[in-house]
Amino acid sequence: MWRNSLSLYSKLVNPNSKSNPSLFLLLRSKSHHGLLARSNSTAPESTSAPDPVNWSQSAPEVASFGPNSTSVRVFDLPSLAAASAFKAKEVTDLAKHYGRCYWELSKARLSMLVVATSGTGYVLGSGGSIDYLGLCCTCAGTMMVAASANSLNQVFEVKNDAKMNRTRNRPLPSGRITIPHAVTWATSAGLAGTALLACQANTLAAGLAASNLFLYAFVYTPLKQIHPVNTWVGAVVGAIPPLLGWAAASGEISLNSMILPAALYFWQIPHFMALAYLCRKDYADGGFRMFSLADATGRRTALVALRNCLYLLPLGYLSYDWGITSGWFCAESTFLALAISSTAASFYLNRTTKNARRMFHASLLYLPVFMGGLLLHRLSDNEQSMTLQNTDQFNDLSSSSETGVDLIDHSTPQENRRPTRARPPVAYASVAPFPFLPAPSYVSS
Repeated sequence: MWRNSLSLYSKLVNPNSKSNPSLFLLLRSKSHHGLLARSNSTAPESTSAPDPVNWSQSAPEVASFGPNSTSVRVFDLPSLAAASAFKAKEVTDLAKHYGRCYWELSKARLSMLVVATSGTGYVLGSGGSIDYLGLCCTCAGTMMVAASANSLNQVFEVKNDAKMNRTRNRPLPSGRITIPHAVTWATSAGLAGTALLACQANTLAAGLAASNLFLYAFVYTPLKQIHPVNTWVGAVVGAIPPLLGWAAASGEISLNSMILPAALYFWQIPHFMALAYLCRKDYADGGFRMFSLADATGRRTALVALRNCLYLLPLGYLSYDWGITSGWFCAESTFLALAISSTAASFYLNRTTKNARRMFHASLLYLPVFMGGLLLHRLSDNEQSMTLQNTDQFNDLSSSSETGVDLIDHSTPQENRRPTRARPPVAYASVAPFPFLPAPSYVSS
């Protein structure tokens, strides 16, 4: 019996055997259960009988015999699925890691605020019709350039950030990303954003973006460790994005385009003075020369903040007088400026952390409300031209009425002249800044 079994086995495994030429034997390991598939290539014929023990312990692969034998491979579907899931999880984790690093390097929330100011400037500079594709391209280009500037800022300040509690967990100080990688990311984003603005907007907008990137990364950033004037240089940097948006929409820079940049410049001073006062210890540990560090009592810091808050008061009237917005914005802007000025005055009178934080929160509220008011009450091109025509007509009417009164006065004898009634103050107040007051009586006559 044993001989017969051995003889049968020899016939089966011997490729030169002539018996049963079409017989195929599939051997499968006990630990594998899978799908049988044929290979497209023909396996070379073996001249020696394989070892059955090795077959049972090897990977599920071999197993056809005969004159036209082909190799057969067994695939383990559960193992392949597990390997694919593991690879997909690795790729997902890697994408999340670098996405988080890029988000923090770009200071995404700050960059989105920059994009909001640039977009507001674009809408204000568009006049009556807004090119929404151009608006999207301008916002995207501004976002890339802002991300590049913020990333380069962190590259240059990696040693300083490692000393501050507020910044030591950023990607570069914590070692989550290398400096060459961050430089590559910043360079790519800056070039792409500038190219997008040059192609989809105009070269003036691209030039403003490139100059602002250079001013922030290579002037403001090193100046933070040299002199407290860095705060005012940083305010200039923050004032350029709305000018960029206006230039992208209109292709020029005019006097009307300066309202929002001026608001941003004056707004940033109390905003950063409050922040510098609240984070004095961190800035001192990081080696930054902030204005508040040289002011032990905080009096000069509060005074500078209050003075720049007061500079915000006339902006509403100027935007109305220049034909950018309606008269309602004048009242709203004045109310906003008085509100933030009151918090600055409170901080000046009582220099505590609580009052500094209140002024900081007021500054966070001021800017979006101011920009929203500009967009809500802005005038189209037709409305601006009508406003200018009405103003010219009013001036002509006033000058002609005054001339007529002078002629009558000169032609009437001194003794027969009637005393003229002085114009009430409300008549003068009914001019540009207060259109909601009653019209002067002498105009209707």
